Amino acid sequence: METRKVQVTGGSTYTVSLPKAWATDHGIEAGSEVEFYPEDDSLLLAPRREDAATEGTLDVTGLEGAELTRAVVTMYVSGFDVITLETASVDAAQRRAIREATQGLVGLEVIEETADRVTLQDLLDSSELSVHNAITRMRLVALTMLGDAVTALREADADLADDVTQRDDDVDRLWYMTARVFRSVLRDPNAATEVGLPRETCFDYHSSARQLERVADHATKIAEVAPTIDGVSEAVAAALDALHTEAATVVETAMDAFLAEDADEAVRLANEAMANIDAVDEAAREADSLFRDLEPKRAQQLGLVVDSLSRTADYGGNIAERAMQKAAPRP
Repeated sequence: METRKVQVTGGSTYTVSLPKAWATDHGIEAGSEVEFYPEDDSLLLAPRREDAATEGTLDVTGLEGAELTRAVVTMYVSGFDVITLETASVDAAQRRAIREATQGLVGLEVIEETADRVTLQDLLDSSELSVHNAITRMRLVALTMLGDAVTALREADADLADDVTQRDDDVDRLWYMTARVFRSVLRDPNAATEVGLPRETCFDYHSSARQLERVADHATKIAEVAPTIDGVSEAVAAALDALHTEAATVVETAMDAFLAEDADEAVRLANEAMANIDAVDEAAREADSLFRDLEPKRAQQLGLVVDSLSRTADYGGNIAERAMQKAAPRP
């Protein structure tokens, strides 16, 4: 850390000198312009930059299928606006994997293809992205998926179960977008200005979005189990419905706490959500007790459903903790 004394020039202007080594490393010289970003009690300074797209190149030789998809997602989340994927010869399977990956990412499009490269570009302006809207949408989709997954299990509805698994892609798209915005805000103070949220608040949104993405994943797990079970008894159905209601209530209440503008209300709701986890544990034990006399494989499958619903409540508890931290006074 370096310190500088504030000086007064011209009788009314405060001036502070910049560390020469930092200025040299960033090409700052006499006449250069810098940018200031006020943030609470701090003032961030950065070299003035052109609004050029951030470009990244990745050698995808030997990558295919899921590995190639993960590579594209990683470059996207890392914040590159233009992504060039290169190899000696891009084969048809790689092109399909790249196109499928772009379809799962908000704003990313293929803008150029040649024999040895594919270029992708994020066509959305970061100022147009709202992490608040994204997490609100994630909440709606994830919890709807959870309810439909339990319904598909109870009613042996294979079509509904398949629909639930497809909706998981929608949640993933929003999660990757939120992660991209968060990393951009950490790296670039101008991004925080464009998003309109302090970096600390962006972290809260990022953490809570991750929990909702996991809720959607467990809804998908339940939906995948549903077609393998040819319906359930009325007692089991009632127990699973009760467990789902309790688990979903924890997440709903926690999200109400997270989005509450009043700090006292946020803390009250967060505590309520965390207290409700005890009811989830009790409902889970009641459901498990009904599986003891079932055929082992069937009992195991239903046990996975109970586990997913219980974990959903735990994720709601994590959101409630984040809501309390978001509402707490800042040092």
